Amino acid sequence: LLAPDGSTVAAAPLLAGLEVGLKRAAAGATATAVASPDPLYAVTLAEALATSYALARGNGSRATLGPHGCWDDVEEPQVFTLAGPSSPVPDALANGALDGVLLGARLATEPAPLGALLRGYYSYGASGERAPSSYRRGRFGDIAGTEKLEEEVAATLRLLRALPATQDLLEDVGDEEVAEVARQAARDFMDVYVECPAVVPRCMWGARPYRGTPSALRPPLASVYIHHTHQPGAPCRSFAACAGAMRAMQRFHQDTRGWDDIGYSFVVGSDGYLYEGRGWRWVGAHTRGYNSRGYGVGYVGDYTAGPPDAEALALVRDAFLPCAVRAGHLQPHYSLQGHRQVGSTQCPGDSLFREIKTWRGFQ
Repeated sequence: LLAPDGSTVAAAPLLAGLEVGLKRAAAGATATAVASPDPLYAVTLAEALATSYALARGNGSRATLGPHGCWDDVEEPQVFTLAGPSSPVPDALANGALDGVLLGARLATEPAPLGALLRGYYSYGASGERAPSSYRRGRFGDIAGTEKLEEEVAATLRLLRALPATQDLLEDVGDEEVAEVARQAARDFMDVYVECPAVVPRCMWGARPYRGTPSALRPPLASVYIHHTHQPGAPCRSFAACAGAMRAMQRFHQDTRGWDDIGYSFVVGSDGYLYEGRGWRWVGAHTRGYNSRGYGVGYVGDYTAGPPDAEALALVRDAFLPCAVRAGHLQPHYSLQGHRQVGSTQCPGDSLFREIKTWRGFQ
């Protein structure tokens, strides 16, 4: 399912989580203590993580997560295509699992009509507030955490070892291996889908093809350069607005400036998401003379008089940059600079520049 915030959500784990929540709400005061494993986690996420990581370990390989995918048309979506070889936990399943846990837990304590619950969760506010679904990563981290998820994956594995349907498949998985599989699965999932920000891929915002042959970067890079777009001058607060801003900037960069592609490596919306420009792999056109040395990160809007939203600042400062280091894209002791420090420009605006002067790595 394509949600209004631009995220793709697998229906199966979402519906499974809702079912658990409805059953708990129906049980009410007669409900007994939650079993181990907790069905809310087992049916949404823990089983997929447990089996995929256990089987990969048994085969001498490493389990993977992802990939993302794209719809043929974001206005009238019909066909969804994965961006690479599938894993048992692609991005859409992860989103559905997070939503299933969050909404199932809410239903258990605050029963509500499903239609109203889903509309409220996936829709933008009347005054343009972010859709609650765009907070799924942080909110899952608030109620679960790595230790909780590790416990649920381990409990699910122990249950699967005892069930006739899966007993033979997992009979060689001992107690120590259960603990190690659960630890690795929980850490990987939390890193990719909770601690790191979601990045909207090019195919989802409607990017044109790159013109010519891109030049490859050589990570880990040493620098990050912060920009504001200036035009568009207003923050984008919805997927539709941010995707439109990306297309407009790409047209300007390609058709007016004659560049091969949109100049930025990544662009920051005020809708809770980062947008892929040239990405991790390709040299950008964001900071003349420094494009091969670092990533260019642009905030949509003009931040001369006022800063971006606090959440948009935290998205880069507290999530994107640490994750880039952990993933090997950025050197641990990277330098961070505003565009004006290495070029004749007022970018990224006086207000945003004052903000980034307090960030780790600023030089």
